[in-house]
Amino acid sequence: MTEYTAPLRDMHFLLHDMGGLAQVREMPGFEEADGDLVEAILEEASRFASNVLSPLNQSGDTEKASWNATGVKMPKGWPEAHQLFSQGGWASLSAPAEFGGQQLPQLVGALVEEIWNGANLAYTLFPMLIRCTQQVIALHGTDQQKAMFLPHLVSGKWGGTMALTEPHAGSDVGAIRTKAVRQPDGTYRLSGQKIFITYGDHDLTENIVHLVLARVVGAPEGVKGISLFIVPKILPNEDGSLGLRNDVHCISTEHKLGIHASPTCVMAFGENEGAVGYLVGEENQGIQNMFLMMNAARFAVGLEAIGISERAFQRAREYANERIQGTEIGSNSEERVPIIKHPEIRRQLMAMKTRIEAMRALSCTIAISMDIAASHGDPKIRNYHQQMVELLTPISKGWFTENAVDITSQGIQIHGGVGYIEETGAAQYYRDSRILPIYEGTTGIQANDLVWRKVLRDSGSSIKRLTDEMREVQLALEAQTNQNLVSISWSLNDSIENLLSATDFILEISPYNQKRVAATATSFLELFGLVCGGWQMARSALVASKKPKENKHDTFYTGKINSARFYADHYLSKTAHLSKLITSGSMAVLEGEDLFK
Repeated sequence: MTEYTAPLRDMHFLLHDMGGLAQVREMPGFEEADGDLVEAILEEASRFASNVLSPLNQSGDTEKASWNATGVKMPKGWPEAHQLFSQGGWASLSAPAEFGGQQLPQLVGALVEEIWNGANLAYTLFPMLIRCTQQVIALHGTDQQKAMFLPHLVSGKWGGTMALTEPHAGSDVGAIRTKAVRQPDGTYRLSGQKIFITYGDHDLTENIVHLVLARVVGAPEGVKGISLFIVPKILPNEDGSLGLRNDVHCISTEHKLGIHASPTCVMAFGENEGAVGYLVGEENQGIQNMFLMMNAARFAVGLEAIGISERAFQRAREYANERIQGTEIGSNSEERVPIIKHPEIRRQLMAMKTRIEAMRALSCTIAISMDIAASHGDPKIRNYHQQMVELLTPISKGWFTENAVDITSQGIQIHGGVGYIEETGAAQYYRDSRILPIYEGTTGIQANDLVWRKVLRDSGSSIKRLTDEMREVQLALEAQTNQNLVSISWSLNDSIENLLSATDFILEISPYNQKRVAATATSFLELFGLVCGGWQMARSALVASKKPKENKHDTFYTGKINSARFYADHYLSKTAHLSKLITSGSMAVLEGEDLFK
């Protein structure tokens, strides 16, 4: 089994042929991110992924992170790998320059993060959390908090976590009970228990910065009374050196289906004198402040989905080219052939490949909008792209991750029986991927967020503006002479109509029957995801059709057109069914409650 290889050719296509890098280089602060620099970063990231992170993926799954009363010990080789990761500056790619970061565009950071996820998902959860912790403190922290914590986080010297979930509350963060008591010196003392805290404890860094949701004594009930606190494992001294151990302890780790090397911790805050915490922002504003980290994490989980899907695809493709079984259909030869010759295997590989390409292209589109929303000089343009980021984040989190589970499952299927055997590696990718539709809010939560907060809140104007952009691509394809491109255009046109029809139905029915909307929200998310993927594949095909072959053996650009045609035929065709389901498929759900009593 070979190690993971970063899909640099496809990334190059998105950055250069599709014009992504040129777009972000127009933004203030990103002018120096030229093609040579970005290509060098991606190539070095690919080498690090293949040579350092990928070899630890299967061994980490087997050895696992282990807990005892003194804390969590990571698998062999992991502390050394993180040290190399930090020394290479990989924890600081998109961080502010004033705190030691490289301040590269989110577009570049997203592609690099996909590479880490493809090489070793269980490890990459750690730097992802460090990055999200950086962002919250950089935006909402005091100057003193920024100076105290950001340089250590940006360097990768300290770790970070999100400590939200409690045993009784689950995703209902308004029900949390962790208590915060004001202290005369301006700090707070926290007490409570959090569960499912990824990298809540480990031996990769000398300190861990927990971002903890808690309720100050006397605060209102529900989400309106929640505040956000920085709670370090070890309290820093004023000079930045490490001081006393805080009252924060990992009391156990979860035994999980996958990502075994990533410690998922039960954390006790304040079992003794109380854990010292520093308020981030104002009291009772914790949900708003934490949602910055939550949304960043949701996009990051989408990148995890792309990375693990690519890893599963590479393994399945390699096996399909090596495994000799059966004779070729339609051939008179009795010679046994690699299973890649069988149409069903090629169909499954295409089903994997095309969705990965669609997700990768859409993730770049979202990242570009992040960069424009943060840096463009025109506030109207910034606002539009921020709306696009908010609209598409549930798709990256929900649709991408559901795809990943199916793609990694198909990877096992291509292997046949040996795919079910752990030694081949295919089963690990499936096990690891299964957490992704649950992380940071389940697919159902993402669907409700999409429908209620993104579509209904602005009466569908954002989604209709986006479909106008899609229509421009569809019309450009329709004007081509290549029959594949015209066919893609027809499919995209139909899928846009199906999406708009479903959107209009939701807008019409929501004022008087919210349950019907909720019953089909997940179907709406899938429909929207499929159409967004089709839009990106259509864009890719249009660009590829204008590119000459580099040589007679080069099939990359013709392959792009073929991938888009496959996606249109096999996935955009599903949008008619989903649209009908949304408009007429909710009653059986709502009337079937008694079936489960």
